[in-house]
Amino acid sequence: MHWLTRQILTILMIVLPQMAATQQSEKWVVSWVASAQGPYPVGIPSAQPDQKFAFPSATAGANDQTFRLVVRPGLWGRQVRLRLTNVFGIKPVTFDGVYVGLQMGGPALVKGTNRPVKFEDRDSVTVPPEKSVWSDPVELPFVHDSSAVELMGRKLAVSFHVASESGLMTWHAKALTTSFISPPGSGSKGASEDEAAFPYTTASWFFLDAVEMLASADSFAIVAFGDSITDGTASTLNGDDRWPDVLLRRLQAIYGNRVAVVNAGIGGNQVVGPPEYGPQKPFPGGPSALMRIDRDVMELSGVSAMIWLEGTNDFSRNGNASVETVINGMKEIVGRIRAKRPELRVFGATVLTALGSTSAAHGFPEQDEKRRALNDFIRKSGLFDRVVDFDRVTLDAQSGGLKPEFVPESTTGGPGDRLHPNHAGYLAMGMTIDLNLFKRTP
Repeated sequence: MHWLTRQILTILMIVLPQMAATQQSEKWVVSWVASAQGPYPVGIPSAQPDQKFAFPSATAGANDQTFRLVVRPGLWGRQVRLRLTNVFGIKPVTFDGVYVGLQMGGPALVKGTNRPVKFEDRDSVTVPPEKSVWSDPVELPFVHDSSAVELMGRKLAVSFHVASESGLMTWHAKALTTSFISPPGSGSKGASEDEAAFPYTTASWFFLDAVEMLASADSFAIVAFGDSITDGTASTLNGDDRWPDVLLRRLQAIYGNRVAVVNAGIGGNQVVGPPEYGPQKPFPGGPSALMRIDRDVMELSGVSAMIWLEGTNDFSRNGNASVETVINGMKEIVGRIRAKRPELRVFGATVLTALGSTSAAHGFPEQDEKRRALNDFIRKSGLFDRVVDFDRVTLDAQSGGLKPEFVPESTTGGPGDRLHPNHAGYLAMGMTIDLNLFKRTP
């Protein structure tokens, strides 16, 4: 055998098993989520700029223009994949010019980090109504080390071109993060790493609802599932200070780049309502937890636990559900999780008070009576693996409402609505969670 051939075979015998071992020691883990909640503009955004210049017609939707969506991964890996969704559209949407890169600031990217994204090795993909699609894995050459400590807190820019008129756009209304859009008819601009093509801003996410990273085998994700108090109403625009963000940073201090906390909250969401949902019959709070639990939790990779904070909207004047109905809905969802993902632990969170809220739909005594009855069930029923007692840390015992220091609004200013906590309230919620709930065992 020729000397060079023997050397090549020797190298392959060493390298190939190492490559196989490396692949076996890695897995896909969800790193970011924005729950698809309906067709734009139905929803409850926060601090939203006027969208009429980017989208002159909500019915026509996007038209030959590029989105540059800014997201913050919970953990980083050397490969990433994206989920694009048209689940609440009424016509096929074609995406091309899809790229992913490291945000520098605004819509500008760090030079040399923007990478093309393909779908089954094609540069474009057409997503039918009611469907979603995952991209092929994309190498991120700027993730030099699997620990990626220097990337914690950094943001990813996902760019894509809508090739023609999209029709109704599937979106997540309350991003509380600024993203960027090119003008209608401006064409495909995702390859550009500068900011010139993106004059318009949005505080929502469109068409993109999940990002997963190839991570070490001991990495894990936690889903924060719920309504506006998980989605982050009254937190700080671009501040990343919702309670799931606080929890993420606490866990990263222990586990480093091996943990993600992803936010599957939707403002106005309910456990059981509305009974029907679709693009022709939307609801500002999105589809019920019963309708979305598979897409937003069970179909995501690497999820080991879910913290569920929900119920106050079911008891609002818009929901008006009974305590028994909500309890039965919770039992059904937990039963489905146990059957499909038995390894996934479900932690029930007690519902915060809305007593005295200035919101017309909240704050009345009957709602608070139902809330307290639901909290009693969450604490004592044994349905959940453990309980996170947010009510205990946010309740003002004297008034029965939120603690006064948790009320003034963090982004827009003003007195607050006595329904949504501010930065101080979300900080207290994130800090009260027992980190031993997530303790990893060999």
